[in-house]
Amino acid sequence: MKKLIFIIFLIPNTIFAASAVDLLDSALNIVTKILIPIAFALCLLYFFWGVVKYINKGAINEEAAKEGKRVMIWGVVGIFIAFSIWGIVKFIQTELVIPDIEKIERPVTGNK
Repeated sequence: MKKLIFIIFLIPNTIFAASAVDLLDSALNIVTKILIPIAFALCLLYFFWGVVKYINKGAINEEAAKEGKRVMIWGVVGIFIAFSIWGIVKFIQTELVIPDIEKIERPVTGNK
């Protein structure tokens, strides 16, 4: 599975003769624009699922209340981890002076 993802990521950049900076920029954009928002959304859903479990079944059963608290805590931990990864990626991007892909002015190639 990892090889398939690597090949899918590498083939378009190889065909268009991308440089290492373009590969790194593409990887950073995949992480910051796709993976981290998905992680935030999943962690928030997990947290709210714990809230629903705590409110819905917590009044009836003490064990269900503990389970709801545990789910909420792990949801908050997941949100913290996703935020930390986003911060680390942005730190790496600024320290390596990799601009956002929208801010790069690329030369237009082709027939004029």
